[in-house]
Amino acid sequence: MIDTTYKTPGELKALTGKNRAETASFLKKLRKKKPKQLDSIVHRLHREAFEKFDCLNCANCCKTIGPRLTDKDIERLAKHLKVKPSGFIRQYVKVDEDNDYIFKEHPCPFLLPDNYCMVYEQRPKACREYPHTDRKRFYQILNLSHKNCETCPVVFGIVEELKKQRW
Repeated sequence: MIDTTYKTPGELKALTGKNRAETASFLKKLRKKKPKQLDSIVHRLHREAFEKFDCLNCANCCKTIGPRLTDKDIERLAKHLKVKPSGFIRQYVKVDEDNDYIFKEHPCPFLLPDNYCMVYEQRPKACREYPHTDRKRFYQILNLSHKNCETCPVVFGIVEELKKQRW
């Protein structure tokens, strides 16, 4: 049974750090194997976890990580806020070390006090797809998932559950 207990980013970082080498080694082996059943197992764990876990009680992702913003994201958000894309960029966006657009500040400028998203219907693609545990070819994002263990209790729980499987 997957553990979906809410954990703060600090708690997740400590738990992930404690097992970092072991988890990295496990995920490296898993990536090499590319097990055919990996997607179905991860998708099942994803469904089970989100039957119990309510993101509105957490919002760690919105509070601590900046999603990569595409040009389409910026255009859609600017239109919703009734500003020009250049104005949206000036007010909310910076370029990171990978030359990607991300929000200037954390928590997300559109996160409300009750953890709802002010721009939910127009939210960036990266936000819509997070935590990426329901995507195909999960083996391709094992490094990202390892990193996301520090932010998302569900990803942490899924990776810990995967470590219990026989591969």
